[in-house]
Amino acid sequence: MIFISFWFYVLVAVLFLAYYVTPIRHRWIVLLVGSLGFYFYLSEYSKKKLLILIAMAFCTWIINKLLGESEKHRKLLLICAICASAVPLLVIKDTGFVMGITTHRALPEWWIAPIGISFFSLQLISYSVDVFKGTIQYERNFLKFLLFASYFPQIVQGPIPRYSQLSGQLYEGHRFDEEKITKGFMLIIWGFFLKLCLADKAAVIVDTIFDNYETYKGAYVLIGGVLYSLQLYADFLSCTTFAQGVSALFGIELVDNFNHPYFATSIKDFWRRWHISLSSWLRDYIYIPLGGNRKGIGRKYINVLITFFVSGVWHGAGFNFLFWGLLHGLYQVIGELLQPVRDKLSDVLKIYNVSRVYVYVERLVTFFLVMLAWIIFRVESLTAGLRMIASMFTVRNPWIFSNDSLYSLGLEWKEFYILIVGIVVLICVSVAQEKGYKIRDAVLKSPMLARWFVYICAILVVMIFGTYGWGFDAQDFIYGGF
Repeated sequence: MIFISFWFYVLVAVLFLAYYVTPIRHRWIVLLVGSLGFYFYLSEYSKKKLLILIAMAFCTWIINKLLGESEKHRKLLLICAICASAVPLLVIKDTGFVMGITTHRALPEWWIAPIGISFFSLQLISYSVDVFKGTIQYERNFLKFLLFASYFPQIVQGPIPRYSQLSGQLYEGHRFDEEKITKGFMLIIWGFFLKLCLADKAAVIVDTIFDNYETYKGAYVLIGGVLYSLQLYADFLSCTTFAQGVSALFGIELVDNFNHPYFATSIKDFWRRWHISLSSWLRDYIYIPLGGNRKGIGRKYINVLITFFVSGVWHGAGFNFLFWGLLHGLYQVIGELLQPVRDKLSDVLKIYNVSRVYVYVERLVTFFLVMLAWIIFRVESLTAGLRMIASMFTVRNPWIFSNDSLYSLGLEWKEFYILIVGIVVLICVSVAQEKGYKIRDAVLKSPMLARWFVYICAILVVMIFGTYGWGFDAQDFIYGGF
């Protein structure tokens, strides 16, 4: 639950007070102590998991110290630094997959991967590569480097920061800034709305359909796929929004991780908008080093497939994740190969890419392709995912939209309509932001009474319509599992 836990905000409140009463030059120490305490509190088998995090950070730091001070064996040192960050991730996350297909035995509970290991591993690798390339100076103070590696708002689900983006903000200390703090509270409220009024409500229907896919077929799969696409987006966006909001309380700005991905007009455009920090990481540290598009069209397509295969491996060691990654790679390759055909067809039909019809059709097709891939991503086995997709095209049951079948999927009709309203609100906000309208800035510039009216209404909406309370366990953040 993390960001929707009462005790998390108790910790944030304590850190907030401690941060602003501490002299500016030492405020980074408050963030370090809070980050390590947060990680210790959050993790099962917390001592072991915290030691893994510290050990990975220390190995990366000491190797990069040597790398920054030496002119010899630099490539060897870089390889060692990357191994120090990547090997624990691969061993901890992939051992269960290998054991599952070879011995059919599960790993012991204490083998559970440390929270956020996939995120801070990429963070450490990018640091090592940037030190090697000379784009940043290595950090001389290990404790400061440990803060960069463990900074608590973003360690669980990102965004994946670059050292050049985040380190200065962490170390310099910030004065009390009422505007930033107000923005932080607004982001936190928006995060609660996305999580409790949208993602967790959609999860009820999604879980019903996906957990009983042999029963729910045809149009049910379409509903499950659409709602899972929205659930995943709202869930992940809420976590990023929480991270940005909490960081803003300390004067720190985290990078945006999403840019309305379901408005994308192609798969390539989707990956410019979805999980931006991961997409840019894959581009800068996998795709471009492989040669990018500089070595011919055939090599370019191979590099695209390798990059998305790595993305699948990063998400999890399972055939469904590997297939999901390769499917997105194939989408891009096939999309580029068919571009001349699409251009010719649009000329024949007199529908040009500047027209609204063309844009809406491309958005709809892109969303449908992404949704098919999300079905594979969501299921526990590749076989189950393929069966679900096949049933969507072969089983015809459109009557479920006109009778009461939709109310038998776990949500009462009132909750179902709250979910629909939540989706409409998300779409309206996204459209406004896509057109350049800055909603938070507009609220901040409003008269005080109007501003507080908006704040109170937003809080009441979450309290009245959110999914929480006795007998309800909030859904874990989906990407927290990676």
